[in-house]
Amino acid sequence: MRFLFLSFLLFSILSCKTTLPEPDLELSVADSVFLTPLGKTYSIPSPSESLLLQMEEAKKNFESNPTDLESLIWYGRRTAYLGHYQNAIAIFTYGIEKFPKEPKLYRHRGHRYISIREYKKAISDLEKAAELIQNASNEIEPDGMPNALNIPVSTLHGNIYYHLGLAYYLVQDYEKAFEAYLKCRETGSNYDNIVSSTHWLYMIQQRMGNPEKAMEMLAPIHADSTVIENQSYADLCRLYKGWLPMDSLIQQGPGGNPSNDAFRYGVANWHLYHRDTIQAKSMLEALLNTKSFTSFGYLAAEQDWINLFTPNP
Repeated sequence: MRFLFLSFLLFSILSCKTTLPEPDLELSVADSVFLTPLGKTYSIPSPSESLLLQMEEAKKNFESNPTDLESLIWYGRRTAYLGHYQNAIAIFTYGIEKFPKEPKLYRHRGHRYISIREYKKAISDLEKAAELIQNASNEIEPDGMPNALNIPVSTLHGNIYYHLGLAYYLVQDYEKAFEAYLKCRETGSNYDNIVSSTHWLYMIQQRMGNPEKAMEMLAPIHADSTVIENQSYADLCRLYKGWLPMDSLIQQGPGGNPSNDAFRYGVANWHLYHRDTIQAKSMLEALLNTKSFTSFGYLAAEQDWINLFTPNP
């Protein structure tokens, strides 16, 4: 399946002082759009001034020191935050050619392959990243878009396994998705990590028809624990434990926020495995009518719609 992705700005890395891959000229046009597997067309939104300034700073840092790994990674990350996923992938690919044993590059390129629905490539990259971190110490991963407390809540190893689990989930390989999220949960005791990984572990077992095992996955969830960032996942886990009624969790506001989308997908999925297909379908459809076409909740809803509600040709 081929997806059309046209960059919003001219391919910025053409101006780099070091040799980078030549871009596909088809990508270098304004008023770019993204065409999803369901045929929905989205314009890449104009980035904010602050995002542009951050990307320009990252670009200058890279140009002034093109052999510095962290400068290259931040150049790719800041490019991706503008919605220039193909450009970011090209930057990370260049980095992999220079640093073929650096797991961070495979981790970030794998994430952006997920953004453009290249799930098999994402799995390949993230499996490579997981291989490269074996017997290596874990480390905090700095946030590109910090939370309100400016406290990073994720790690390199956790993010590798989180995104690997997601990629497997999106291709319906639930056994491997489950294994990846177990490893994700084992990477640290930070409660934000616990609730995010536990949410997926629970959903996967429910999807596989194992409700008792799904409930076993909720053992690390505690009523008095708090999160910094992943409140949506925490609320969903409390729903699964029976501590929150469904009525108290229904959000009537618009989607388009990654956290809200994760929540909306979790609730839709809850209705699905409780055999309320009509409500589940309605909620998935509403989520797919938002503009957050690269949020993880949107991607999961998209794949469910394709696999569950789209007639075979």
